[in-house]
Amino acid sequence: MTVRLPGLKGGLRAYEPRPEPLAVTPGTPFTSRTVFSAAHVVADPFADTTPDSPAAVDWDATLAFRRHLWSHGLGVAEAMDTAQRGMGLDWAGAAELIRRSAAEAHSVGGRIACGVGTDQITGGTPAEIRAAYEEQSAVVEEAGAQAILMASRALAAAASGPEDYLEIYGHLLRQAAEPVVLHWLGPMFDPALEGYWGSSDLDAATDTFLEVIAAHPDKVDGIKVSLLDAQREIDLRRRLPQGVRCYTGDDFHYPELIAGDEKGFSHALLGIFDPLGPLAAEAVRVLDTGDTDGFRRLLDPTVELSRHLFQAPTRFYKTGVVFLAWLAGHQSHFTMVGGLQSARSLPHFARAYELADGLGLFPDPKLAEERMKNLLSLYGVDQ
Repeated sequence: MTVRLPGLKGGLRAYEPRPEPLAVTPGTPFTSRTVFSAAHVVADPFADTTPDSPAAVDWDATLAFRRHLWSHGLGVAEAMDTAQRGMGLDWAGAAELIRRSAAEAHSVGGRIACGVGTDQITGGTPAEIRAAYEEQSAVVEEAGAQAILMASRALAAAASGPEDYLEIYGHLLRQAAEPVVLHWLGPMFDPALEGYWGSSDLDAATDTFLEVIAAHPDKVDGIKVSLLDAQREIDLRRRLPQGVRCYTGDDFHYPELIAGDEKGFSHALLGIFDPLGPLAAEAVRVLDTGDTDGFRRLLDPTVELSRHLFQAPTRFYKTGVVFLAWLAGHQSHFTMVGGLQSARSLPHFARAYELADGLGLFPDPKLAEERMKNLLSLYGVDQ
């Protein structure tokens, strides 16, 4: 059987799906790396909503997907960018997601860290921004989860320079109950974060970022870097205080960054590990044995899919992530909060299907094929 897929340059072409998935099974926890998957949320397809409405979430399907990730040994990074934080999921929805997911993690023994931001406000003074961070930190701490201090659109707009970042982050770290992860999300993921850490000069911004960490190394578990610049991440992780981890958020270069070099390596907190979860877990277990080449043989072929999903405008990668979750059978529909399923084109979906199928990511390739054909038919492509 073949599927007629639209090409990125027009026209239709025949594609023969893979008959069998990649053989992977749940296994033991990782020993060499700490690995989080930033997980998506599943929308409620029967809710009568609009793109401007509060998110309607299918909680059963959303939590089931997290159990899937935990079963493979992955940690869950909750209420982050991949969960459409600030792009369909507001703070009220994120707070409920944090509480529900943290409770689920505790019930099954899964690792969880949750995003702390300021998205309950759209602007404000430094004091108001600090209070917004504190409110969200309290929710995460009360849920018994690790906090990830996310970049703040409000702070990016209000800050007059590096000193505002030093003051606010210093205050938050001093009062943190447990060590946190600091997240530097680049403007390719969110244009409103241009100039974060007080400068559009990345060297100057890096110096400020490191100054924050150096002042409170005991309160920083690690940093998540999402700049899509492998060499900058390597340079940055070599400057971190001893004991502070670097979690790569680079969805373009993750295999070599996780594998590392003679001077160190990155752990991982990645959106691409949502669709790649079982395969990524298998690769890390190979790395646990010291087989770096085997790790790269498994993970390197996934980069083409990741680069496709995260192509500009990068912030719409969530659409591809949820699309693949639907094809893989993790949810019964291709609907997203905020109507974000419309953010990518049919040729984009077709190429994502082809690449994911070639990797063996679909547990039931026949189901994925049928669902892909259903989508194609909605766009007028007859098989």
